[in-house]
Amino acid sequence: MESELKDLNSTPASKPSSAKDDRPLLKPDPAPSVSAEELQELEKKCAAYVRRDAYGTMGRGELSLKEKLLLGVALVTLVPIRVVVIMTLLLFYYLICRICTLFSSPNRDEDEQEDYAHMGGWRRAVIVWCGRSLSRVMLFVLGFYWISETYRIPDAAQQSKPEGKEESGEAEKPGAIISNHVSYLDILYHMSSSFPSFVAKRSVAKLPLVGLISKCLGCVYVQRESKSSDFKGVAGVVTDRVREAHQNKSAPQIMLFPEGTTTNGDFLLPFKTGAFLAKAPVLPVILRYPYQRFSPAWDSISGVRHVIFLLCQFKNRIEVTRLPVYYPSQEEKDDPKLYANNVRKLMASEGSMTLSDIGLAEKRVYHAALNGLFCQC
Repeated sequence: MESELKDLNSTPASKPSSAKDDRPLLKPDPAPSVSAEELQELEKKCAAYVRRDAYGTMGRGELSLKEKLLLGVALVTLVPIRVVVIMTLLLFYYLICRICTLFSSPNRDEDEQEDYAHMGGWRRAVIVWCGRSLSRVMLFVLGFYWISETYRIPDAAQQSKPEGKEESGEAEKPGAIISNHVSYLDILYHMSSSFPSFVAKRSVAKLPLVGLISKCLGCVYVQRESKSSDFKGVAGVVTDRVREAHQNKSAPQIMLFPEGTTTNGDFLLPFKTGAFLAKAPVLPVILRYPYQRFSPAWDSISGVRHVIFLLCQFKNRIEVTRLPVYYPSQEEKDDPKLYANNVRKLMASEGSMTLSDIGLAEKRVYHAALNGLFCQC
């Protein structure tokens, strides 16, 4: 690991290996010893993952007496109330999903995908309406009392619809919603806004409560650890779902985070091309979490610590910028990488974010360095 850190300091970011690695990012595995100078240099290269809030690196910074008192009060008052309410909401929605899916068989396909999102009628209407409403209530409970949403007006000079659609005046449905990825809270917001499907591990489908809810969302389950060729793979499954959502108005919308991991919200990582292979238009959405004390971004802090600190904050903020539907040109349809890169540049410009060329591999190296630093303390 020490040599890996040195290589990162001396050479450009290397491409991640083809083998998938789903190890927890912040698990305290054996880590190298890192000097303050090396860590400072690493933070410059991995600026997209650096926390700059009052709680410091990994949420382990030195807190003021006032902050400690506020945390102490919140831990014995605010946190228990929020935990009880959130668990009640989760259980309530699970029961709604269970009732609505009684005597109904899930949709299955050749890739072992299983969902209730293709179910129609009043049952689907109840699942979607309750899911959106309860997701917004859950955000309110977490301190997101107001959500600021901005809608960008389409620029006719930059965005033109396909000729057939332009003549008929018919609005073309986007194949996917594309969003930057800052926190697990992103999912709650998108559920409250449009209730789309997400990409998740196959193991999520077997989780208590969450498993059934994910099937009602119509999640696309992927086996990221497997490299076998008996299934289409992540890109193939996602492409089919994007194409279906674009061509079929009744098909569930799909939501994708093309960066593949979370950042601190100030940077935009390179986009994976899975969302753009279907050659369908996409709807870009930009999320930001302004903060004064604690940043809701899940970048370089453990999940448990992040949840506890988040629950301790009386008020949190989220700002959403919705861009017009992006219709790809013929050149972009022929080149998914160009399509992805152009959408990325547009989102970075509209969201005042900095483009970064690092990825998950560098994030693991940075987290390993942080673990090594705190192991020395």
